[in-house]
Amino acid sequence: MRIGVAKEIKPDEYRVALTPAGARELGQRGHDVLVERGAGIGSQFGDAAYEAVGARIVSVDEVWAESELLLKVKEPIAPEYTRLRDDLVLFTYLHLAADEPLTRALVESGIAAVAYETVEADDRRLPLLAPMSEVAGRLAAQAGAYFLEKPLGGRGLLLGGVAGVAPGHVVVIGGGIVGYNAAVIALGLGAQVTILERSLDRMRHLEEILSGRVSLLMSSTLQIEESVAHADVVIGAVLIPGALAPKLVTRSMLRGMREGAVLCDVAIDQGGVAETSRPTTHSEPVYAEEGVTHYCVANMPGAVPITSTKALTNATLPYVELIADHGLRDAVARDRALARGVNVFAGSVTYEAIADAHGLEYTPLENILRLSAV
Repeated sequence: MRIGVAKEIKPDEYRVALTPAGARELGQRGHDVLVERGAGIGSQFGDAAYEAVGARIVSVDEVWAESELLLKVKEPIAPEYTRLRDDLVLFTYLHLAADEPLTRALVESGIAAVAYETVEADDRRLPLLAPMSEVAGRLAAQAGAYFLEKPLGGRGLLLGGVAGVAPGHVVVIGGGIVGYNAAVIALGLGAQVTILERSLDRMRHLEEILSGRVSLLMSSTLQIEESVAHADVVIGAVLIPGALAPKLVTRSMLRGMREGAVLCDVAIDQGGVAETSRPTTHSEPVYAEEGVTHYCVANMPGAVPITSTKALTNATLPYVELIADHGLRDAVARDRALARGVNVFAGSVTYEAIADAHGLEYTPLENILRLSAV
């Protein structure tokens, strides 16, 4: 199969979808790997590194036109819509519930669009979202500590405190992978940490693995309101796979927060957990609403592309190999997790939460492919 690796053109995105090591693995399986010129530069992988393992360096037109399977990191943006076509499989992060124009462009093109973030195992794990969730959670705690500094508009508080001075308070809404990793870094900085979570089983697990070093509270509207009012940093870490994030932090809650507190909304790709959240970039990462600094960068892991690119390839490569070896139809028949990742196929929306978000018709993938194994 001809596998293309496109260069990311979304602002401040430095990751690439495949490392040279991954390209070599695919080449050894007999596949032809096409890498757009300069695609890996932001992650410190030059064109020569890909050529050394047998990949072909091609132009942007060639990588989109010649590939049968196209790998990206972020969703296509408007200038790329015209390159979508019905005989192409696109494998990337899509976050379609928060992006109706892209959803409609994918449907109209007839492309097969597989989203990393909705590949879901039978036990509800999200194996391709997990590595970037780990990175984003850790970055969120760092960003919160940084933007608390007074010259940056923050309260002027050292998150970890010093001897004789109390540390800052970090409230994490959501105890999944993002929330856990945010808590780990916040604890490492010396902060007081509270995690709000709705699953008792998850709270028991967090209590065990964090050795009782955090406060674990059942999440409710009242508890969120009370907790954020005393927080120096709030980290939004709630995820509903494939769907819009719930708006858990209202504007009125923000008015009750401390002046110069920081809100890091990691769920911004799915619309964000706060009513006041809107996407930002690494070039302009923050803005203030109701006296609270909002950090809502939509591609947080892009700030550390070397780490992120390697972690992403580690997770995606087995699924890329499966599609390349067998074609998408047989691949989804073999792997139910991958089948759940198919968001759009042959002009139909095949992920129910996305169809609901945009008022579009939902068509189960098995109805199109007629594969009982899906």
